[in-house]
Amino acid sequence: MKKIVINVENGKKEIIDLTEQEQNQSNIDYKKWSENKAIEDADKQNKKNKKASGKQKLKDLGLDDDEIKALMGA
Repeated sequence: MKKIVINVENGKKEIIDLTEQEQNQSNIDYKKWSENKAIEDADKQNKKNKKASGKQKLKDLGLDDDEIKALMGA
């Protein structure tokens, strides 16, 4: 893995290899990010499922699409 180091005084850019410690930290950070992303995606899907389930329950009670939209504010 590489990183870009920019000298803020003269704008000179240098591409250098990450140290072993930086690579390890990068791997740890990516793993944490991907775990959090999976949880976030599951939460979003759960919310969609609950919304669809709620709409279906309202339909089962006899409400039509316009009534459901009026209730849900959509």
